[in-house]
Amino acid sequence: MTVKLDLADIQGNILAPYGKQGYPKARYFTLRINDPAEGRRFVETIRRKVTTAASLPGSKGTAVTAPEIAINIAFTFSGLFMLDVPTRTLQGFPDEFIDGMPKRCMILGDDGPAGSIKDWDPVWRTNGEPNLAIARRIHMLVTLNARMTVPDALEKATANLRALCAEHRVEILAGHGGPNPDFQEVTVLYDRSSGHPIPTPKEHFGFTDGISDPVFHGQYGPETEKTVVVGNGKLTPDQTWEPLATGEFLLGYPDEAQEVPGAAMPLEFSRNGTFIAYRKLHENVATFKSYMSEQAELYARIMGVPQDEAYETLMAKFAGRWSDGIPLILAPTYQDWISERWNTWRSDLLKAQIAGDDAKVLALSQVITDYDFKGDPNGTACPITAHTRRMNTRDNLDPGYGSAETRKRASSVLNNRRRILRRGLPYGASDPAAPTDDGDHGVLMLIMCASLFRQFEFVQQQWINYGLDFNAGNDTCPILGRHDAEAKFVIAVGKDSGKPPFIAARLPQFVTMRGGDYFFVPSMTALRMLGMGIIDPT
Repeated sequence: MTVKLDLADIQGNILAPYGKQGYPKARYFTLRINDPAEGRRFVETIRRKVTTAASLPGSKGTAVTAPEIAINIAFTFSGLFMLDVPTRTLQGFPDEFIDGMPKRCMILGDDGPAGSIKDWDPVWRTNGEPNLAIARRIHMLVTLNARMTVPDALEKATANLRALCAEHRVEILAGHGGPNPDFQEVTVLYDRSSGHPIPTPKEHFGFTDGISDPVFHGQYGPETEKTVVVGNGKLTPDQTWEPLATGEFLLGYPDEAQEVPGAAMPLEFSRNGTFIAYRKLHENVATFKSYMSEQAELYARIMGVPQDEAYETLMAKFAGRWSDGIPLILAPTYQDWISERWNTWRSDLLKAQIAGDDAKVLALSQVITDYDFKGDPNGTACPITAHTRRMNTRDNLDPGYGSAETRKRASSVLNNRRRILRRGLPYGASDPAAPTDDGDHGVLMLIMCASLFRQFEFVQQQWINYGLDFNAGNDTCPILGRHDAEAKFVIAVGKDSGKPPFIAARLPQFVTMRGGDYFFVPSMTALRMLGMGIIDPT
């Protein structure tokens, strides 16, 4: 199936993660509209500066000069209400978007051990309660992503946004954590071990993140698609990889059910738009590293391995990948991981990054996404409840997964409708030599999908905070899950190993919520409708 997208109508942060496009620093502003007419004028003005998918080089084969600042905008339901969007259009939005994330915190597991909503950053709450009243809710999200080569561009863009907000009586809402409460600052972390500062997809726990984002029809040019689809698209019964349906991520297109779901009318208002689940996830770095060190001592004694090997192995078992991103399926043991094959791969990747050889970096990056789980049905290489195996189940949930013969034809059919695009970056600083739980550091997730309920909320509730689909009862994700006093993580071993399964017991809470909400990301056509105040839902 060939899908040709209108790149000039799609906001640029949907098709490509900015961190991989040379935009390592960003500021996220949350805004409130105080006058509908002025709010529409604000939208009409900023619309002309919004970065589209046609403005970004590389991933789609376009030959353009990338902007110094990538500017994008999204709206909560109450923000669309404040812009006087017609009622008939508003009622076409899905229930979960109308509710907003704070109201659905119990569905998502964002309460109890995972963090009380009273502990969210002030901008996301009112008097300690969910920010539910339409007059008090956040209305808009404006993101500014800056290129590496323009050091003062972010300050200039911030000053311009402040002036535009003042002109149109749009309030910049304070109350974000970090050095400046007026915005959420995020940045790519850097690896300086080689003497050459290289932006990396690392986060504060030390894992390499953002590896296996889904690939869908029309997202890339034909040649690039051939490379990136392997391991990142959908696995078919004939064991080839194909792009996912465009409608899983962009509204107005057929999805994996070969349907174009209903959406807010008119169709031109919804088409080429999508939804964001904005999630600020605080990482308890000291707790994580202390727990992993304690468990590594126990693991080393039981398994008869050195302490450093035990620590790295436990990190890999929790995540499903080694700390540099190499999956356990491709390197099941510590000795595999440090073998000549993977040392050469790491060396080649570093050389390509330093040289700025994007084609080589892309080719090497795809090496660690080309795998499935059919050779590890019992999870002795990669635990079935490891983080990455939950987030992207690949062929693991195929109905015919039971026997070796049927596994040969296993596909990702039950995973295809649960995929999500992950955007966003780490935030804050955490000293590896003196880790702490205090302060403001973690990962700011911008999760994009066409259906918040079917994709994001299902994965968050059923695969992150439950274990039934993986025959693990109530066990939750060992990294992101909600951990009560009985939380555990079971690491299976081979039947011929002579060792017992290792149980990491009494998992503490590693990640807590610090705020978030649901946003609609309109197309450029819809932004023009909003700015003009002309939306005909008939």
